[in-house]
Amino acid sequence: MVKSGARASDSFIKQRSGSGSILRIKVENFMCHSNLQIEFGEWVNFITGQNGSGKSAILTALCVAFGCRARGTQRAATLKDFIKTGCSYAVVQVEMKNSGEDAFKPEIYGGVIIIERRITESATATVLKDYLGKKVSNKRDELRELVEHFNIDVENPCVVMSQDKSREFLHSGNDKDKFKFFFKATLLQQVNDLLQSIYEHLTKATAIVDELENTIKPIEKEISELRGKIKNMEQVEEIAQRLQQLKKKLAWSWVYDVDRQLQEQTEKIVKLKERIPTCQAKIDWELGKVESLRDTLTKKKAQVACLMDESTAMKREIESFHQSAKTAVREKIALQEEFNHKCNYVQKIKDRVRRLERQVGDINEQTMKNTQAEQSEIEEKLKYLEQEVEKVETLRSRLKEEENCFLEKAFEGRKKMEHIEDMIKNHQKRQRFITSNINDLKKHQTNKVTAFGGDRVINLLQAIESNHRRFRKPPIGPIGSHVTLVNGNKWASSVEQALGTLLNAFIVTDHKDSLTLRGCANEANYRNLKIIIYDFSRPRLNIPRHMVPQTEHPTIFSVIDSDNPTVLNVLVDQSGVERQVLAENYEEGKAVAFGKRLSNLKEVYTLDGYKMFFRGPVQTTLPPLSRRPSRLCASFDDQIKDLEIEASKEQNEINQCMRRKREAEENLEELELKVRQLKKHRRQAEKVLTTKELEMHDLKNTVAAEIEALPSSSVNELQLEIMKDLEEIDEKEAFLEKLQNCLKEAELKANKLTALFENMRESAKGEIDAFEEAENELKKIEKDLQSAEAEKIHYENIMKNKVLPDIKNAEANYEELKNKRKESDQKASEICPESEIESLGPWDGSTPEQLSAQITRMNQRLHRENQQFSESIDDLRMMYESLERKIAKKRKSYQDHREKLMACKNALDSRWAKFQRNASLLRRQLTWQFNAHLGKKGISGHIKVSYENKTLSIEVKMPQDATSNVVRDTKGLSGGERSFSTLCFALALHEMTEAPFRAMDEFDVFMDAVSRKISLDALVDFAIGEGSQWMFITPHDISMVKSHERIKKQQMAAPRS
Repeated sequence: MVKSGARASDSFIKQRSGSGSILRIKVENFMCHSNLQIEFGEWVNFITGQNGSGKSAILTALCVAFGCRARGTQRAATLKDFIKTGCSYAVVQVEMKNSGEDAFKPEIYGGVIIIERRITESATATVLKDYLGKKVSNKRDELRELVEHFNIDVENPCVVMSQDKSREFLHSGNDKDKFKFFFKATLLQQVNDLLQSIYEHLTKATAIVDELENTIKPIEKEISELRGKIKNMEQVEEIAQRLQQLKKKLAWSWVYDVDRQLQEQTEKIVKLKERIPTCQAKIDWELGKVESLRDTLTKKKAQVACLMDESTAMKREIESFHQSAKTAVREKIALQEEFNHKCNYVQKIKDRVRRLERQVGDINEQTMKNTQAEQSEIEEKLKYLEQEVEKVETLRSRLKEEENCFLEKAFEGRKKMEHIEDMIKNHQKRQRFITSNINDLKKHQTNKVTAFGGDRVINLLQAIESNHRRFRKPPIGPIGSHVTLVNGNKWASSVEQALGTLLNAFIVTDHKDSLTLRGCANEANYRNLKIIIYDFSRPRLNIPRHMVPQTEHPTIFSVIDSDNPTVLNVLVDQSGVERQVLAENYEEGKAVAFGKRLSNLKEVYTLDGYKMFFRGPVQTTLPPLSRRPSRLCASFDDQIKDLEIEASKEQNEINQCMRRKREAEENLEELELKVRQLKKHRRQAEKVLTTKELEMHDLKNTVAAEIEALPSSSVNELQLEIMKDLEEIDEKEAFLEKLQNCLKEAELKANKLTALFENMRESAKGEIDAFEEAENELKKIEKDLQSAEAEKIHYENIMKNKVLPDIKNAEANYEELKNKRKESDQKASEICPESEIESLGPWDGSTPEQLSAQITRMNQRLHRENQQFSESIDDLRMMYESLERKIAKKRKSYQDHREKLMACKNALDSRWAKFQRNASLLRRQLTWQFNAHLGKKGISGHIKVSYENKTLSIEVKMPQDATSNVVRDTKGLSGGERSFSTLCFALALHEMTEAPFRAMDEFDVFMDAVSRKISLDALVDFAIGEGSQWMFITPHDISMVKSHERIKKQQMAAPRS
C-alpha cells in the first residue's frame, strides 16, 4: 500500500502502538537450525554472524510463517526442502504484538498473536493462537485476513529483502532491472498484471459473444418476416373483432344514450334542488331581517314613548311659561290702559282748569252779582262730592290691587295643582310598571323558562315535545334558561343588556332541524323566533388569553356559566361575550372603553346601564334605557321583595301627592272665592264712583249754566274750584308716577317671563327635534319592515310557484327515462352482457348514429382486406412462436453477457485511469525521497521512470566533481558510491510503502568502509525516524553503529564444523 512522503513526527513515534511488530521467532528442525529462538526489539534490530551461521534462515522462516511459497523465498523449490536433514518435520512459530487501535480482533487474540506453521513430508498446516497459546483458527482465510489487516507482504522486496535480492539489486546496473524492482516494490507490477489479465479476458469474452450473436441472425431475419405477415393478418382480425365490438356497442349505445339523458336530468334535478336551500336561505334571511326590524321597531317605539313623555312634560312646562308671560303682558297692557286713562283724565282736568280760568276772567269782567252764600253752598257740595269720589277711587284701586294679587296666587295654585297631577300620573305609571314586573317575576318564579318568551315559549316547548321524533337532535333553548351567573347577581342587568334578545333564541344542529323548529313555532303562534344553527358535536371553545381584552375588569364570558358547552360557544360566536367588558360605573367604563384602546375590546357595559364602544374612530356612549328586572338571577324572591317595597313607596308618594292636590284645590277654591268677592266689591265701588262722578259732573254743569246765566257769579268760587282741580291734578300726577313705576315693573316682569319662555323653547327644541327624528326613524323602520315582509312573501311565492313545480316536472321526466332505460337495457342484454362492453374500456360517448356509420365503413374495409390473404394466421403464429422460443433464451443470455462485459469494461477503464494517476504520483515522490537521502552525503540526484519503456535510470552528481557532469550510469561510480546510491534508492522506496516491520539481509555488500558507515547511519536514522520495526542482517562488524535505546544488536553462534 502506497503512503504519503511526509515523515511521521517524533510525538507520533512515541505514541505508536507497535501493533503487528515481531516479538519472537522460534524454529525447530528448520534448515540448519534444530531449535532456535530469537527475540526482537520494537525498533531497530541488528543480527550478525559468520557465513553459514543461519542468519538468512530467520528471514526465510518469517516469510514461510506468513504463507510465502517456497519458490518465493528463492531458497528451495518446495516447503519440505526446508526440513533439516534427518528430520521428519519442521516447525516455525512467530509471535506478533497485537495492541492499540490497530489491533486485530483483540477480544479473541488478546495482546499477542502466535502464528505456527508445521511442515511435513506430505503436508503443511498453519495454526493461529491467542496470547495464551490456545488455538483460535487453522484456516488460511484467517491468516490472509490478518496479513491484509497489518499490510504484510513478505514477497515485496521493500518489506523483506533477502540476500539474493540484495545482491541482485545492489550489483545490477540495468535500468530495466531497477524498473522491475521499483514496479514490484510499489505493487504497481501486481496491479498492472491484474489489469492486463482482465483486459485480455474481456477481449476474449467479447469475441465469443459476437460469434454467438452471429449464429442467430438468420433465424432473427426469418422471425422478422413472419412478424410482418402476422401483423397484417392481425389487422384484419382486429377489424373483424372491432366490427363485432361496434355491433355490441351499438346495442348498448341506446342504453348509454338514455343514461346520458338520465344523468343530465339528474344534474338538472340536483341544480333545481340546490335552489331550495338558496331560496330558503333568502327566506330565512328576510325572516331574520323582519325579526330584527321588529325588535328594532319595539325598541324604537319604547324610545319614542320615552321621548314623547319627556317632550310632553317639556311642552307643558313651556306652555306654563307661555301662560305666565301672556298674563304678565295682559297685566302690563291693563296698567298701560289705566295709565293712559288717568293721563287723559288729568288732561281733562287741566283743560277744565284752563276753561275755569277763562270763565273767572269772564266772570270778573261780566258779573259781580253772585252772593257769597250760594257760592259757598255750591263749593261745599262740590268739595263733598270730590272727597267722596276720591274715597271711592281709593277703595276701587285697593280692591283692584287685591284682586290682581289673588289672581296671581290662584294662577300659581292652578300651576301647582297641574304639577301635582303630573307627579301623580308618573307615580301611577311607575306603580303599574312595577306591578307588571312583579307579576312577571312571580310567573318566572313558577317556571323560569317563561322569563324568555312568556307563554309563547311554553307553547313552543310543548310543540317541540310532541314533534321530538322529527328532530335530528333536540333543540336547545331558550338560551337564557341555560345561562347562570357566577358569584352572585351583581352583573345580571348588564349581562342581560348586552345579550338582549339572544337570550330568547333557540339552537339547532342543522338546517333541517331549523325548518322543523320554525314549523313548531308557527304551530305555537310564536312569530319572530330567533333560530341559530350550530354543530352540537363541537367541544367547548378554548379562548387563548391573547384573544381577550387585557384588563382587570371582568368580561361577560367570565361571569356566566352553562351546563351546555354549545350555549357558551354560540354566545362567543354570536355576541362575542369574551370581548365584552363590565365596569362598576360610568367613569371606569369610560376609562376602559376610550382610555387605552385595548385590543380585542368590543363593548363596555356599566352597572348603571351605559353602553360604550367605538363606531369607527368615533367614541360612542349610549345612555341607560328603562331598567327592567333581571331574568338571569338565580332567585327572583329578592327582586320581588325589592319591587314590592318600591311599589309601596310609589303608593305612598301617590297618597302624599293626592293629599297635596286636595290642599291645593281647597286653597284654590278659597282664592277664587276671594277673587269673586273682590270683583263684586270692586264693581260696586266702580258703580258708586260713577254715580258720584255723575253727580259732581251734573253739579258742575249746573254751576256752569248758572254762571252762564249769571255772569256775575263769584270769581272766588271758580278760583277755589281751580285750586281744587290743581290739587287734584297734583294728586293724579303723583298717582300717575306711581302707576308708571308699576307699569315699568310689569313690563320688566313681562319681558323676563317672555325671555324665560324663549329660552325654555330653545332648550326644548333639541329634545323635540330628537323626538321628531325618532318618529321619522320609527316610520322608516316600519317602512323597511313592510319591505322586508314583502320580500319574504316574494321568495315564498317563488319557492311555492316556481322552484317546487319545476322539481316535480323534472322528477316526472326522470321516471319516464328510467322506464325507457329499462327497456333498452333488456334489449341490449339479449345481444351481449354489459360486462363485455365494460371490459373494452371506458365509453367514448359515441352516439348510435355515429356507431352505425362506423360499422358500415368497417364492413367495406374488412371485405377488401380478406381478398389479399390466403394463409391462416394460426399457422403463422405457430411458426413464429416456435422460432421465437428457439432463440429467446440465447438472445437473453447473450444480451446479459454483453451488459456485464460492458459494466466490467467501464469499471476497468476507471481503474486503469486511477492506476496511471497513482503511478505518475509515485514517480515524482520517488525522485523527491531519493534526492533527500543522497543529500545526507552531499550528493544530488534524479530518478527518471518511463512506464512506456519500462526503464528506471538514476542520475547522480558527486560533490567532488568540478566539471559538474552528471553520472548517468551507476557503473561509472565506485562500488561504494554505487551501493550507497542504490541504498538511497531502496530507502526512497521504503518511504513509499507501509508495513509493521521490514527486513534487509546483506544490504552492505560491495561497500567500502566509508560508504558502509554512511549507509549504516542513514539506515539507522531512517529506521528510527520511520517508526516501524527493522531487522538488519549482515556478516560484517556493526560496532560502528551508534548505540541507542531503540537499537538491539544480536550475534549468531558460529557454525559447527
